[in-house]
Amino acid sequence: DVQLQASGGGLVQPGGILRLSCEASGFTFSDYAMTWIRQAPGREVEWVATVNEHHVTYYSASVKGRFAIFRDTGRNTLYLQMNSLKPEDTARYYCARGLYGSVDYRGQGTQVTVSS
Repeated sequence: DVQLQASGGGLVQPGGILRLSCEASGFTFSDYAMTWIRQAPGREVEWVATVNEHHVTYYSASVKGRFAIFRDTGRNTLYLQMNSLKPEDTARYYCARGLYGSVDYRGQGTQVTVSS
């Protein structure tokens, strides 16, 4: 079974940093693009970033320059380094298999709260 286990969320002050991790299992991790998405209460799902099988990265305008997505194929793990966090980054963050728009599995997510 495909499993995507996200971790690393928490409460952080504005301007702070967090690193999210997502451990993947049940499929050949290196064969798939991987994506981070987020959802705040009462809002639609928002695409955050994608890294493809060749480690090429793509970012939404709202996080470009502050967040970095990368993957460790040896550890079957996806990461999201989040710097200069803002209150509007508060959301539940999910890792997902595939390109945004064609995601087929999503993990349970990890909560990120940015507040003073």
